Amino acid sequence: MKIYKLSMVFIAMCASLLFVQCSDDDDNVIDIQTCNDGIQNGSETGIDCGGTACEPCAEGEINFSGTYMQEDIMGRPGINTVFSGTDEVKNNFNTTTVTDRADFTPIFENTLETYHDVYAESLGLDPEEVNYVPNILGLDATTFATVLAQFDALQVAPNAQTVYFDPSTGVALTGRNINDDVIDISLILMFGGGDLNNLNFNGTDGSPLLISDSVGFGDRQVVDFPYLETPN
Repeated sequence: MKIYKLSMVFIAMCASLLFVQCSDDDDNVIDIQTCNDGIQNGSETGIDCGGTACEPCAEGEINFSGTYMQEDIMGRPGINTVFSGTDEVKNNFNTTTVTDRADFTPIFENTLETYHDVYAESLGLDPEEVNYVPNILGLDATTFATVLAQFDALQVAPNAQTVYFDPSTGVALTGRNINDDVIDISLILMFGGGDLNNLNFNGTDGSPLLISDSVGFGDRQVVDFPYLETPN
């Protein structure tokens, strides 16, 4: 009889603790402001800090109030990194809308030609004789620079091919697939010339290899978004 009573008391205690815990959890999320739940709630001005109940937020704590300013709108980040030339131009490019980027076209074109001059000088050649030539897309220097500067946004192609470049179809810069070799394609567009089957600066016949970083995709196996490999 005593054992039965003790068992009932123990069960009652466990049940009461369970219900209290559930009640606390619900209250913490919905009604009661706490300073250790990992969420910004109640009058908190940051996560578990500020407001009327918590310690003041540390200096530098993210504050989500105020007016926001666009910091970056690049569709293809490498373009800005490679062609801007200076931090000032890079920052201006980041915060300028695509339709207002005409002033960047001559900057990008000059940078493109400068790369060819630098490589010519390093090879002991006359920079006047080593220039950008229309690439595999048929774009001359000005048009190519215009595309890079003023159309730097990855398009959405719901009913067409989305790819960085597909030599079998000629479709280019309409987006990218996870296995697109963006670096090699970009280098080919910059230095390769117009013949896909006989690219310039291909590392043969004494020419430098400028159209590839020589880094392949490796043995990674990716199938569906978010493109995560099987854990080791």
